[in-house]
Amino acid sequence: MQLNLTKPICFFDLETTGVNITTDRIVEISILKVYPNGKEESKTWVVNPTIPIPKEVTAIHGISNEDVTDKPTFKEISKEVYNMIKDSDLGGFNSNRFDIPLLAEELLRSEIDFDMKNRVAIDVQTIFHKMEQRTLSAAYKFYCNEELVGAHGAEADTKATYEVLKAQIAKYDEIENDTKFLADFSSRKQFADFAGFIVYNKNGDECFSFGKHKGKLVTEVLESEPGYFGWLLNADFPLYTKKVLTSIKLRNFNNKLG
Repeated sequence: MQLNLTKPICFFDLETTGVNITTDRIVEISILKVYPNGKEESKTWVVNPTIPIPKEVTAIHGISNEDVTDKPTFKEISKEVYNMIKDSDLGGFNSNRFDIPLLAEELLRSEIDFDMKNRVAIDVQTIFHKMEQRTLSAAYKFYCNEELVGAHGAEADTKATYEVLKAQIAKYDEIENDTKFLADFSSRKQFADFAGFIVYNKNGDECFSFGKHKGKLVTEVLESEPGYFGWLLNADFPLYTKKVLTSIKLRNFNNKLG
């Protein structure tokens, strides 16, 4: 089957040095871009993360420090990566909670102003867990009746994710072949940032989800305690979280001027 698309969608998968969105780095990225007319193009990069790859992580994805010594850094490929995804929605497996946040950090670190405005994200893992509660290899076997050869390789996982999504749409009548529906269905919570430090309340206002100001409106906290904003910018929070906070502060300032 063919996905019902109004714009391109880029399915992608990352292999990394670890699972910390703020401090870990990409060692491999594979992107499969699918166009509304069904055309597909793909690209895979092995990346020098500029930090050591732990042996226990190499044991999972098979990429060692020796494998990346002569590879480009993410900053060196960042424009090429961004140009491939800039006009597209995004899709992946556990991508809302890990791959998109980490990719955003790498792009912002490379001085590329990435955000999710005018695009949606489809997390195939969330759809799978809502419907069947299993892993990617099991999902591929369950939906496509094939064994996933090369699991934990970015290219194999990316292609499998795309095939699983198409099979999910075909299998479940309640799942619509529409990117907006799929994005809404595969989202877990409404976060203003990727890491979940800023969430939307029932009125659609941004609130802190942690610490002493948990549940309070971001705008009210930044106004009543200006020093808290400076502390957040200097603390070990993801760059995208800091970007969102800065945007909220500027929006509030402009509203007052207006």
